[in-house]
Amino acid sequence: MPGSAVHEHLLERPVRPLAGPRRLLQDAGGVYAANGLIGLVFAATGPVAVILAVGAQGGLSQQELASWIFGAFFLNGVLTVVACWLYRQPLAFFWTIPGTVLVGPALSHLSWPQVVGAFVATGVLVLLLGLSGWVRRAMAVVPMPIVMAMVAGIFLRFGIDLVHALRDDVMIAVPMVLVFLLLSALPSLGRRVPPIIGALVVGAVAVVVSGRFSPAVAGGEWFAAPVLQAPEWSLQAMVELVVPLAITVLVVQNGQGIAVLRSAGHTPPINVATVACGAWSILTAVVGTVSTCLTGPTNALLAASGERSRQYTAGITCGLLAMLFGLFSPLFTSAMLATPPAFIAALGGLALLRVLQASFVAAFSTRFTLGALVTFVVTVADTAVLNVGAAFWGLLAGLAVSGLLERPDFSSGRS
Repeated sequence: MPGSAVHEHLLERPVRPLAGPRRLLQDAGGVYAANGLIGLVFAATGPVAVILAVGAQGGLSQQELASWIFGAFFLNGVLTVVACWLYRQPLAFFWTIPGTVLVGPALSHLSWPQVVGAFVATGVLVLLLGLSGWVRRAMAVVPMPIVMAMVAGIFLRFGIDLVHALRDDVMIAVPMVLVFLLLSALPSLGRRVPPIIGALVVGAVAVVVSGRFSPAVAGGEWFAAPVLQAPEWSLQAMVELVVPLAITVLVVQNGQGIAVLRSAGHTPPINVATVACGAWSILTAVVGTVSTCLTGPTNALLAASGERSRQYTAGITCGLLAMLFGLFSPLFTSAMLATPPAFIAALGGLALLRVLQASFVAAFSTRFTLGALVTFVVTVADTAVLNVGAAFWGLLAGLAVSGLLERPDFSSGRS
């Protein structure tokens, strides 16, 4: 059938034969288990601090935050395990961090059900783009410098919050920053203890020593009890969030994840990954989790060492550990929320420091620099127009300025 032939060509086929238990045991090993653990620890530290910071800003309850983290880890962990097994390469799926940051300002004038409705709509949009095969064309509509300028604008607040944490809570934030800088400056040591992990450990010790760990503030639940979120359909939420969220999934996160895996010698299934992100975004929205994406940093860690043909077992390990972490999401959430605000602010700021740097470099080092600047300024201004958030208007303003004043950059990009 012509239609089915197109469909088969569109969606990349899994590797045959599928790896059985014996093959999985043969391909597994200490190196891959360690890489899987490191990938999970990375995702479960700074990025989780970003979720908690955004949720606290938006007034979400501890139960809603624990449900968000359950979806981010358990449900996405299931997808990671299946994808790695089917395509026999590291394919870690987690959640869009810039999309998470977008949610914070939106919650100042949108209800949580309205935001969840935008999560569902974003999943539908990404799913349709994946099934249509228009992913590459959709990714090329908005120039990357303008997209990264929007990302830099929404991430800047976390860098500022890091500075404020240093000002407001010296005993907690300063040791975290010093250890992070030390481990970053000594690559041989930083490979053994990743800088963000060192900052987490030292910060936790500082919190305990200062006597400011207050677990009684948070409840005593250990196991996940997902809070099912009924979406509410709001035109304002759709206009403000859906397109920027889809861009962060397809261009920022998936684009980075695909580039990382290709540089490691893998051939990621782009259309299947897009379809999976769309379908899973609809699923995770049910428990209040932001859109699913193919992660860049975690996949880089999974493919950091070992034989390329066996690195998929690192992804399976990471996915299984993520499922375990998600099952205990209330315990981890309550532990993090029992720490001083400066601990989460410092951890989130340090986790996003390199990402913020890369965003600025990508935004202002090549083409569309004026459009990128306009996008950045409008996004940082954080002024809603017609009750629609600044990130959306930043993208439109940057595109308009580049279309008017930087037209040669469009043609040079196509060439």
